Amino acid sequence: MVNGVNGSMSAEGSKSAHVIVFGNEKGGTGKSTTCMHVLVSLLKSGQKVASIDLDSRQGTLTNYIENRERWSERTNLGLELPRHFPVYRGRSETVSGREESEFASFADAIGEVEQNYDFVVIDTPASDSYLMRLAHSMADTLVTPLNDSFVDLDVLAKIDPVSHEVTGLSHYTRMVRDARRQRRLVDGGVTDWIVVRNRMSTLDSRNRHFVGEGLRALGRQLGFRISDGIAERLIFRAFFPKGLTAIDILDEATLGSEPTLSHLTARQEIRALITTLSLPVNEKAKLRREARKIWARANEKPLQLHDIFSE
Repeated sequence: MVNGVNGSMSAEGSKSAHVIVFGNEKGGTGKSTTCMHVLVSLLKSGQKVASIDLDSRQGTLTNYIENRERWSERTNLGLELPRHFPVYRGRSETVSGREESEFASFADAIGEVEQNYDFVVIDTPASDSYLMRLAHSMADTLVTPLNDSFVDLDVLAKIDPVSHEVTGLSHYTRMVRDARRQRRLVDGGVTDWIVVRNRMSTLDSRNRHFVGEGLRALGRQLGFRISDGIAERLIFRAFFPKGLTAIDILDEATLGSEPTLSHLTARQEIRALITTLSLPVNEKAKLRREARKIWARANEKPLQLHDIFSE
């Protein structure tokens, strides 16, 4: 484990950042979109957030954050941004050389932020890799977005179509199990694993019911919680080019167009997801958020002498 990034007490006696890892070996599950919404939600609640993108091939989270930065500058909105670190693929000709280079880059990023930030949010690639396994072993909270279908449920386990009993575990689930075991051995910590059902049908279909039964059976066996996530809404795809999220201020100045009912429904979905994750948002960060609000209101009018000098 890199320098004790585990949410526990470090050698210096201060609390390390809470590490949230987004992982799934299957692509197209809305992993980076869910990741972006969670980290922006944390920023808006006053938390100090750093983000790390381990998916060097796709770089979706990095692109999302860069889009947000450009849109913020263009509109003068002052959108919240994390301290972001993309970890690029090593260029060595050997596997060990690449892993060593990538580990050094990852360790440098963690070392910069672990004691000075409230949360570190890590987006991992949709493939098994050294850094993916390392990140999973560090997770205080592991979030696995999953498309709501039996095809995608296969990334976790084989489910009997009649009894809905688990008949076999997937490679990814075994990797998560081993990572959680390693975490307990290193510092006694417990990883809170949440499987998020994305692209859920808005209709109460027979398939949706069966997928839910399968997930609940698997959750009881493997010890993960289940949360509803993002429905199949085009609005989430429309957010990406501007780096926006459903929890930003949804007005014409921010969006560049009038908000719709779909925007508001998307916001409700994200808020419900954040509540289910039960992340340890601290009181100090809430005070920072309120202080910024007071400062912003004060700067809407000229400062008076008594605002500067105390009696």
